[in-house]
Amino acid sequence: MLRALALGAEQSGRTAENPAVGCVLVKAGEIIGEGATQDGGRPHAETVALQVAGRAARGATAYVTLEPCSHYGQTAPCANALIDAGIVRCFIAIVDPDPRVNWRGAALLQEAGIDVQVGLCEAEAEQAHAEFFMRVRDI
Repeated sequence: MLRALALGAEQSGRTAENPAVGCVLVKAGEIIGEGATQDGGRPHAETVALQVAGRAARGATAYVTLEPCSHYGQTAPCANALIDAGIVRCFIAIVDPDPRVNWRGAALLQEAGIDVQVGLCEAEAEQAHAEFFMRVRDI
């Protein structure tokens, strides 16, 4: 998760209204894909990491600094992309307080049979996404 936080931090201030999320995919103890939300907020971190990993993502564990999105906006939901890729476990640092997400991404993953753990490096993620959280919590 610390690597995912570092990836997100590299994009801080460059993701427009979106948070600078980091995602790392691990399989058999090796990083097989990683990514961060790109300039302007798209593509999202999960999408970038999945593209890097390709088919190797099947059976992998995802470490994501913010709960994967669960709604259709300018992109399809990242929770669905993780499900479709065949990941088996997802560590989420912190739940996304955006009312369009807020536990829905984690629920989608769980409903698909993925082991979901929330709270790994939560304090660090809270700090990393503080500006985004201030905007979203005021909605």
